[in-house]
Amino acid sequence: MAACGRRCNRMKPSRSRFLEIRGLRYHLREWGPPEAPLLVMLHGWMDVSASFQFVVDALERDWHVVAPDWRGYGLTDRVRADCYWFPDYLADLEFILDAVSPGEPVTLIGHSMGGNVAMIYAGVRPARVSRLVNLEGFGLRDNPPEMAPERYARWIDELKHGSRMRDYGSLAEVADRLRKNNPRLSEEKALFLAAHWSQPTHEGRYVIAGDPAHKIVNPVLYRLAEIEACWKRIACPVLWVQAEQTDALRWAGDQAELDRRARLLRRVVTARVADAGHMLHHDRPREVARLIEEFLGQPL
Repeated sequence: MAACGRRCNRMKPSRSRFLEIRGLRYHLREWGPPEAPLLVMLHGWMDVSASFQFVVDALERDWHVVAPDWRGYGLTDRVRADCYWFPDYLADLEFILDAVSPGEPVTLIGHSMGGNVAMIYAGVRPARVSRLVNLEGFGLRDNPPEMAPERYARWIDELKHGSRMRDYGSLAEVADRLRKNNPRLSEEKALFLAAHWSQPTHEGRYVIAGDPAHKIVNPVLYRLAEIEACWKRIACPVLWVQAEQTDALRWAGDQAELDRRARLLRRVVTARVADAGHMLHHDRPREVARLIEEFLGQPL
C-alpha cells in the first residue's frame, strides 16, 4: 500500500467483512458509515472489489458502500470445482443482500460482468432493487444453437488442459500490466490496484487474485432472448452508462444494437462518459460518481 504514495492519504478508508455464503467464505469491502444509505457495487470479470475505490473517493455524499469480491476473486474463496457457472452470481448476490439489507430494496451499481449480473438479478427479483446503475454491462452477442457441439467440445478440452495465471516479479510489474491494458491508468492508481488485484506467492512473486478456472470457456451458449426476458421485467429506474471508447461494441454488437437493448428497459436514463474506455470507473471516476449521485437524487 505504501507504493501508491501520497494519494493513499486522500483515499476513503475501507474495511473488510466476511460472510458465509453458500459454503464459501465471501469477502465484502465496505466504505462509509453503516447508517448511511446503502450502495452495493459489483465488479467485473477478472477484477476485485477495490476497483471501485476511485469512484468511492469521488462521491460527495456519505454512503455506505458494500462491494463483494465475487466467488473465486480477491479474498473470497474459490469453488471446489474446475469451472464457474454464471447463475451462481445471481444466487450469491441474493444471499449477500439478505445479509446486508434484509427485507429492504437496494441500489445496485455494476461494472461489466457485474452490470450484467445486476441487470439479470433486477429482472428476476424486481422488488429487491430500487435503482440500478449499469456501467458497460450490456450483454454479449446471441449464440445460435448450431454453436453448441463445438462449444461443449471446447469446454471439455479446456478442462482437460487446465488454465493458469501468469505470475509477476513485483507489484510494479503487476502495475505495468494494468497500465498496458489501460494506458489511461496513472502510475499511482495502477500501483494501488496492483496491491489488490494480485497476491504474493510462497516464492516471493505475485499472481493475479483470481481462480484460473474463470478463464475456462462457458459451455452454456449466450441466449439473448432469455436475457431480454429478464431485462423486460426490471421495474426500477436504470442508469445505462457507456464509455466513449467502449469495448461493448466488440462483445454485444454495433451502437444501434446497444441502443435497442437500452430501449427494452421501462425506465432508463442513458449517459456517455467522454475520454474513457471500458474501465471508465478508473478513467473518469469523478464523472462516474457525478452521474451516480445525480441519478440517485432523482425521485423514484
